[in-house]
Amino acid sequence: MIEKIDHIGIAVKSLEKHLPFYTKILGLELIGKEEIEDQKVKVAMIKVGNVKIELLEPTVDDSPIAKFIDKRGEGMHHIAYHSNDIKKEIKNLKENDIRMIDKKPREGAHGTKIAFVHPKSSGKVLTEICENE
Repeated sequence: MIEKIDHIGIAVKSLEKHLPFYTKILGLELIGKEEIEDQKVKVAMIKVGNVKIELLEPTVDDSPIAKFIDKRGEGMHHIAYHSNDIKKEIKNLKENDIRMIDKKPREGAHGTKIAFVHPKSSGKVLTEICENE
């Protein structure tokens, strides 16, 4: 079952340009940064209460995040919900005729398992289900 909002993903052209707003001006804690090569993205996780902000910077021009920025500009990319059992959640979504981008979990940032719901099934909001290791 979905337990809480895990994070909000924000597409940016540059982590270094946008991180100071969150860390220096708002005083939020940077949890960590990493590159996810197979998703062609660098991420920075920022803690704000019990939720995180995930800044996403494309590493190549043909990455999904680069395409998103080219089409829509920088801004909110997705909302992620936490589940203790992502496989069960995917099964439940599919049984309820929810269109999935990911039919099975894949590796996400910071050791998570993730799966995306197609925006056509979630009010035009890209929705991610994630399970922490």
